[in-house]
Amino acid sequence: MSLLLTRSKPSFAFSPRLRRFSLTSHGHERFKILFLGRDEFSCVVMQELFAAKDVWQNITVATNPDEKGKAGRVSSPLRMLAEEKLGLPVHLIPQARKDFKNWEPPEPSSPNHLLITASFGRILPSRIINLFPRCINVHPSLLPDYRGPAPIQRAIMNGETETGVCVIDMLPVTKTKGQGVDTGGVWGCRSMDMPPDATFPVMRDRLGVEGGRLLVEVLRDMLAGKATRTPQASSASLKPATAIDFEDALVDFTTMTADDIVRRDRAISHQRPITVNHPHPTIGHLQIHSPSVDPSPPSFVPPEPGQACFSKATKSIMIRCAEGTVLSVPCLKQEGKAKVDAKAWWNGAQSLGLVEAKMVDFARVSG
Repeated sequence: MSLLLTRSKPSFAFSPRLRRFSLTSHGHERFKILFLGRDEFSCVVMQELFAAKDVWQNITVATNPDEKGKAGRVSSPLRMLAEEKLGLPVHLIPQARKDFKNWEPPEPSSPNHLLITASFGRILPSRIINLFPRCINVHPSLLPDYRGPAPIQRAIMNGETETGVCVIDMLPVTKTKGQGVDTGGVWGCRSMDMPPDATFPVMRDRLGVEGGRLLVEVLRDMLAGKATRTPQASSASLKPATAIDFEDALVDFTTMTADDIVRRDRAISHQRPITVNHPHPTIGHLQIHSPSVDPSPPSFVPPEPGQACFSKATKSIMIRCAEGTVLSVPCLKQEGKAKVDAKAWWNGAQSLGLVEAKMVDFARVSG
């Protein structure tokens, strides 16, 4: 998979009013940092920041508390990285979002104490933001496009050919001033190609590396007194990055092409499997796993979108989708059952009487 990193023209328009970062007499002292994050993206950013010991005196981490998993208590990836590999102190935020409003972070101890967030997943109250001389966020999109909690997923789903990462000011969310999530001034931006076969885990890690490196460059420029920030030109994101929910995982073969469905799978299957609604009480929500586009489907694939057959040659369910495209599905999972290969599922569908004239019509059960 090729990757092109550039410093080419970003997708946001620059305002002529450049703002230069300035500190007090402590300007040449390395930063003290409170780092807020939780997932693998924040871990990759943290690793780049931790390696740049010329920009920080100490780092304290704040992240989510442990959650209950199938094998017991599960710590956030950032907590495990900070405690087990980096030896950094960790503070845990309240589990409930309503309780987070009253959370007291470690107090800033000097004018060069920064708060930095990366994929934190919580909106910081003004009370916390106002405690620190500066709050900075590492956001994996070319702002103002894809403001919100799921920028990587939405960019992949929409078939973007370019993406990137920005280091921005974190502002209090207010209605009166028109400030919202990810609307702060931009300290730095870096773009990269989005490969046609991009998946969320791959892009998350690549954007995390570049975001961490860009963050370090911005901090070095701040220490040198030469960092500048640019207000975002647009007050609204034309491509919002709303959180992924169950509706995003539902597919309709009559309105979506095979390419649409495969992109959706590459973007969100790590958190929500691609699903088809089926009215049969034994089937329920039917998950399709590892789908691919068949560029040269056999002639026996039914012609109408939503109709499907079993292919012995490819050992997969072949489903006609919108615009004449064909989706190949090798594995499926019925609600409450284990994942099975396509042949096993097809045999089960036959025993339930769902196969008529060697075909299953998903058009009657999608949506």
